[in-house]
Amino acid sequence: MKAETNDITMNFKLLALCFGIILTASISCSNRQPEGQSDKPVNQKEVTAKDILGNANYLAMSYEGYREKSREIQPTIEQLKEDLKILSAMGVKIVRTYNVQLPHASNLLKAIHELKSADPDFEMYVMLGAWIDCKNAWTDQTPDHDIESEQNEGEINRAVALANQYPDIVKIVAVGNEAMVKWAASYYVQPAVILKWVNHLQSLKAEGKLSKELWITSSDDFSSWGGGDSTYHTKDLENLIKAVDYISMHTYPYHNTHYNPDFWRVPVEETKHSEVEKADAAMLRAVAFAKAQYDSVARYVKSLGVDKPIHIGETGWATVSDGFYGPEGSRATDEYKQGRYYKHMREWTNAKGISCFYFEAFDEQWKDAGNPNGSENHFGLFGLSGEAKYPLWELVDQGVFNNLTRGGNPIVKTFNGDEKKLLEEVMAPPVK
Repeated sequence: MKAETNDITMNFKLLALCFGIILTASISCSNRQPEGQSDKPVNQKEVTAKDILGNANYLAMSYEGYREKSREIQPTIEQLKEDLKILSAMGVKIVRTYNVQLPHASNLLKAIHELKSADPDFEMYVMLGAWIDCKNAWTDQTPDHDIESEQNEGEINRAVALANQYPDIVKIVAVGNEAMVKWAASYYVQPAVILKWVNHLQSLKAEGKLSKELWITSSDDFSSWGGGDSTYHTKDLENLIKAVDYISMHTYPYHNTHYNPDFWRVPVEETKHSEVEKADAAMLRAVAFAKAQYDSVARYVKSLGVDKPIHIGETGWATVSDGFYGPEGSRATDEYKQGRYYKHMREWTNAKGISCFYFEAFDEQWKDAGNPNGSENHFGLFGLSGEAKYPLWELVDQGVFNNLTRGGNPIVKTFNGDEKKLLEEVMAPPVK
């Protein structure tokens, strides 16, 4: 998400907190190659990225546990455990993080380790993100997109250290988040930078300095993987596609309801439908939009003669917006639409053997701290106090979250479970 880059200047204040990690070597005893994927439950002691990705028994989720308006207030180990138990209860077994500049990722790994030590049946794995920037990113100087930031090397080293410290938990390392897409104007880099670090990590695997079972990728917009503008079709991108173990692509029909709205608007033949019926039809079109972006990446990869897994590293739908996606804009935003999108995306990806790191687990208010109603704060399936939004109401009814809390609050339905009140907020998209 673009908002993941906000508040980045604060990263360096906390950078020193992460330097205490000691780099240790972890050599895998298995030499299986990263092609294909399993669709069967596996023994926890043997699980690899190859087993997890594309396996509907291992639901994936983007997760950061920030609860306050600034990332300077890090979630505690106990708060992280609280969240992990909630996610585990709903079937999530692999979570994605974004950087190792801040203590969050290392603390999350520690929390998982402690939960596993207390309960051998607890199962959770991590797609560990290493943040990548260009030179002068997040400064008052002009970003130089052809030169990488000096901080990138340290970020990669910290990711390697954590992967070796927790080889039973870290199954994937992602080099960069939306780091190649041109609209990330504050920090994007050229594919050669990502390729450099992917090759570095693959070399460490070959040398036995990282587990050979660890999968390496980069998580980026569909266009960055060749699915959009042909200007992205470069030799460095081709080499990157060949270097990664799988492709992690992002697709956001939600944002495109504003930027590319043709698919979203109500066609004339549907104008007599009810607001909810129009919304239902629009959400089917939204999922078709996501499928089309996925297929566009798959076609480009195939055109290179590459046969490699493609999974969704991010997609989601916000529930509050006072901007482009609210009543005066595309009218995309409410819990009902989030519920339909989540359901349709899980059904499609599970059926097709695609991992979908749904964005995101919990609302985070730091992303647009000055605007409580900014959409970036409201992509969570849970509210800040643990309220289960509409996509999860059925799980609440099933008792999945019984005896679980967030911040001392039980997991209850939003709108007090009143679907009639929820539907009153539904607005159909504008008419074409």
